[in-house]
Amino acid sequence: MNNKSGLDYFFQGFDLISRPGVRLFVIVPLVVNVLLFSVAFYYLFGQINPLVEEVTAWIPDWLDWLKDSLAYIIWPLAVLIILLFSAFIFGTLANWIAAPFNGLLAERIELILTGQPVAGGGFTDLLKDIPRTLGREVVKLLYYIPPAVGFLILFFILPVFGQVIWFLFTAWMMAIQYCDYPFDNHKVAFKKMRAELAANKKDAFLFGITVTFFSMIPIVNFIVMPVAICGATAMWVDKYRASYGVN
Repeated sequence: MNNKSGLDYFFQGFDLISRPGVRLFVIVPLVVNVLLFSVAFYYLFGQINPLVEEVTAWIPDWLDWLKDSLAYIIWPLAVLIILLFSAFIFGTLANWIAAPFNGLLAERIELILTGQPVAGGGFTDLLKDIPRTLGREVVKLLYYIPPAVGFLILFFILPVFGQVIWFLFTAWMMAIQYCDYPFDNHKVAFKKMRAELAANKKDAFLFGITVTFFSMIPIVNFIVMPVAICGATAMWVDKYRASYGVN
């Protein structure tokens, strides 16, 4: 056990993605992220003009001077919302598509940090394990939906308090999403993985909060996924691996 925090592990991920033999596993999810985000942004960006026209149509003729001013306000606001919305929704979709590759990335990072390969790892086993890997993503989704609905309702009832709760919930889910890859590589049950993170809430939340913050920054969010996986794997190696009898 060491004194590194969840924040430290996230930033360690930036160093780890530059290691030899890791770049290929970073490129695949990066390409997936860029393609999905580009398609989403292109489509949603095309909806801004109709939205502006619809909003300004409600303004009476004697306030025509307000229409142009309102358009200047709506445009940058709409672009910002689209960037954040695309990053969140299609980042989630990218995690599903890239899940098998994310597992391989976690394996490679663990090998670099420990010198020991993951038992039952490798590309061949990856192909055999795809149904189970995708099933694990479904488990995460089913865990996410019920509280997400409740917190979303709270968000609209008590906006300020709801935003804080929603942010913390998102941070917790980010920690679960990315820490799960190294745990899953060692076939640790999802419930057990959650219990391990809950027992070490401070590091889990610091890690998740940092991931959430960087996920909201356009362009930077393209590399958050591999960085977070590398950082989460480093945290697994330092804080959890030994307790599962892995040498």
